[in-house]
Amino acid sequence: MTTAQKVTLATGAGGSSYVGFTPAIGSLCIPAMNLEDGPAGVADGMTGVTQLPAPVDVASTWDTAAEQSYGQVIGAEEAAKGTTVDLGPTINIDRDPRWGRAFESVGEDPYLNGQLGAANIRGVQSTGVMAQVKHLAVYNQETNRNTPSDNAVISNRAMQEIYLPAFQDAVQQGAASSVMCSYSTVNGTYACQNPYLLNTVLRQQFGFSGFVTSDWGATHATAASANSGLNQDMPGNDGFYGAALQNAVASGSVSLATLNSLTSGILTEMFAFGQFDKSPVGSPAQTATSAANQSAATQIAEEGTVLLKNSGNLLPLASATKSIAVIGADASTSPQTDGGGSAGVNSSGTVTPLQGITSRAASSGVTVAYNNGSSNSSAASLAASSGAAVVFVSDFESEGGDLGSIDLPAAENSLVSAVAAANPNTVVVLNTGSAVTMPWLSSVKGVLEAWYPGQGDGTAIASLLFGDTNPSGHLPVTFPTSLSQVPAHTAAQWPGTNGNVQYSEGVNVGYRWYDANNLTPMFPFGFGLSYTSFSFSNLHIGTLPAGGAATVTATVTNTGSRAGADVAQLYVTDPAASGEPPKQLEGFARVNLQPGASQTVSFPLTQRNLQYYNATSDAWATSTGSYGIAVGDSGGNLPLTGTLSVTSAQLGQPLTVTAPGAQEGQAGTAVSVQLAAKDTTAGQTPSFSATGLPAGTSISAAGLITGTPTAEGTSTVTVKAQDAAGASASTSFIWTVAPAGSAVANPLVGFGGLCLDLSSDNNADGSKVDVYTCNGTNGQEWTEQSDGTVRAAGKCLDVKAAGTANGTLVDLYTCNGTGAQVWQHQSNGSLLNPSSGKCLVDPNSSTATGTQVQITTCDGSAAQSWVAPAGSGSAPGSGGQVTGYQGLCLDVAGASTVDKTKVDVYTCNGTAAQQWTVSGQTLQALGKCLDVNAAGTANGTLVDLYTCNGTGAQVWQHQSNGALLNPASGKCLDDTGMSTTPGTQVQIWSCTGAANQSWTLP
Repeated sequence: MTTAQKVTLATGAGGSSYVGFTPAIGSLCIPAMNLEDGPAGVADGMTGVTQLPAPVDVASTWDTAAEQSYGQVIGAEEAAKGTTVDLGPTINIDRDPRWGRAFESVGEDPYLNGQLGAANIRGVQSTGVMAQVKHLAVYNQETNRNTPSDNAVISNRAMQEIYLPAFQDAVQQGAASSVMCSYSTVNGTYACQNPYLLNTVLRQQFGFSGFVTSDWGATHATAASANSGLNQDMPGNDGFYGAALQNAVASGSVSLATLNSLTSGILTEMFAFGQFDKSPVGSPAQTATSAANQSAATQIAEEGTVLLKNSGNLLPLASATKSIAVIGADASTSPQTDGGGSAGVNSSGTVTPLQGITSRAASSGVTVAYNNGSSNSSAASLAASSGAAVVFVSDFESEGGDLGSIDLPAAENSLVSAVAAANPNTVVVLNTGSAVTMPWLSSVKGVLEAWYPGQGDGTAIASLLFGDTNPSGHLPVTFPTSLSQVPAHTAAQWPGTNGNVQYSEGVNVGYRWYDANNLTPMFPFGFGLSYTSFSFSNLHIGTLPAGGAATVTATVTNTGSRAGADVAQLYVTDPAASGEPPKQLEGFARVNLQPGASQTVSFPLTQRNLQYYNATSDAWATSTGSYGIAVGDSGGNLPLTGTLSVTSAQLGQPLTVTAPGAQEGQAGTAVSVQLAAKDTTAGQTPSFSATGLPAGTSISAAGLITGTPTAEGTSTVTVKAQDAAGASASTSFIWTVAPAGSAVANPLVGFGGLCLDLSSDNNADGSKVDVYTCNGTNGQEWTEQSDGTVRAAGKCLDVKAAGTANGTLVDLYTCNGTGAQVWQHQSNGSLLNPSSGKCLVDPNSSTATGTQVQITTCDGSAAQSWVAPAGSGSAPGSGGQVTGYQGLCLDVAGASTVDKTKVDVYTCNGTAAQQWTVSGQTLQALGKCLDVNAAGTANGTLVDLYTCNGTGAQVWQHQSNGALLNPASGKCLDDTGMSTTPGTQVQIWSCTGAANQSWTLP
């Protein structure tokens, strides 16, 4: 790669439909990278997508399975839009409820943020889309962001214990492909040029091997950023990378070794996700939403809604309630279903609360009346005449600005009070992004925090109100009684003074602050009610083995009359010597129970769960002594308590596992990966196990992964090693299985250097295919398949209406196996459509961008020549010799085009019989394909030339050792007996790696 090409990968570019983009480099077969928000679904104004519940909503499920499902929906819809990198999840700590992006993050606890963030990443990346976790680090307010006036003055201890652990989990458990650095200035240095964050912590401490992208506009220097490990500058128009980075390399302020390292981080992840083996699919115009995705979104909204109050068991609304007043604009004309900024997502069909409640009430014979709440008196009048009143109130949050207070708008508080005075059976539904005050709390019987529930808003809330779904959400943030209670309650702490934001509360963030200062919040962290009840019993605390886990178990019982779910939570109290907050979350488990049923929950506690960051030594440490263990279902309800004793002999990590790095290959290709572990305990040999392995593979107790992957896809593999003494260690990595017979995507360059182009990167059926300035977008990435099709964005180059006349237009259409979609690349570069007998042409040798291509009589002119860039390795249309053993050439005997003509080795002579083109995974000469005779599989089966027919007998894969593998037979093309006699017919033979099986392609 040239320096310019490496810099291209590092620098965002314009000209695409995505919020971030680096163009394809055709000569190197490097595909485009399309980056798209975001953390709550496909954002940035794209349509045809599912508006999911806000991330804080799914966080309130405390359910890693729900979080992973959420990520899978995001990833699948991003993939449908042609995205390669999803800019999410957001896992920053919610330091203060005034933060404008609180709704798009997880919560206030590093353990919760880390576990749920890693699950989200695994979900996104299971779809083959890379997840970019954000924002590293100490990004907790919008006020003065991306300026020196947002300088976070913070201790290493607070960073290590509160603001960084979730990123460690994202890397080590989620195997995140990439990380976005933040807008923050941290202790005087911008995050995107902060060596402590990007190198010391991320790469050295966490072992991150992926790439770091700047937040948009967060790059503020060239050499300082590159030398600190910023791989990619977005959106790339700030002048710090691009030409400036090339100049920095030339001057020596950025070494070539550093640039190589930055480039390697990007390419490694692209390879890991199979982007060099998979054809680009999807486009911004493609519909991504589906009934299944919308149903999943609604289910998550239901599961994440938190029941905060239910006096007198008013909820669920009983059959005795014959009429319901639905009040508030938020219930109908202005539903607050999502937040703003890069987490704002368009809805593909919102169900309002009024619609949902009305629809559900009809099946129960309940009447529903609506008032928009613009008049307190009219709203109160309706409430007074109804059996129950449900008031919807909201507060909007968005990236780019913080809230001035944590109070709802005064008019909404007044409305609730008026309605509650008129009807004692009043329920309030909150649609907020974080904690708010509730001055009317004592006056209402029910409160539900529904967050920003996405487009299934009305369906979800109706199901909860009527008891079809039992509320089970738990708060991921503390709800204070007032703003004066919050940890960052001084101006110096929020939003800062004199350019500095003092993180003087240290590690006492969220519930840690309330506990440390004996403050009673309105609702504690982890709180959530249900329509049933639960009890906790049978606490058992195991022993901590060195390098292993102490297992804590407890029994959760549903003591009520309804099926429901609770979240068991485990908190640890450190010995006083550690100087830690009174308690810290170190485990949680969601349980679903029928009435009267019980379930044992299990929590593994490792040394990491007991550590504290020693400010004096600037390193992690673990105290010996007694650790308090408490289990319950919120920070304010912990009925089970016990003690874990730890001695120095129980500390240390005797067992380690070496990460093997990402794995990638094609389905049907055998694999063998040996995991390595080191155990310093005498006499111990670890045994291996794994989760997430591709179908068709397995791991032995000795750590050898073998088998043949059978299905394409991407998974997060976690390998665990454990010895008989109880020590264990694990590593997680990405494994992608690409489709068998994958073809390389490349631009096809035509007359005047213009590229064959899918207009506007729109893959709707019938979209025009034109010529356009080469720009490296997915709309110009074409793959020539073994079945003769030429594809872009997952669809086929198509002769419109299967026409045969000169001038018939060519478009893109769903692949359908017809002759209108079959093309044969000729030695002169033309693309012949055999069905019509015509060639693809740039009409009138046009150099006007946007000119739609056609078919016309083949004439060999430059307007009919379509070739891949030199050096691309696939070079369709750019014929050349295939040289083999002792410099002989692969040759069509007698230059005959008769089917079954023998293919031999012959003295290289430059004739057409020796001009081969790579088209997809076929090798073509004289318009026909290199073919295994009669699709044989035995050693010695002869190889000939035959009409291209899309069978496995004509598929060849060039291996790194030069061999040409025919996957259908599992054999390699072989110069028989290492012959140097011209005219010796080639054959297939078991692959040996010998010189007579090495072929150099054009």
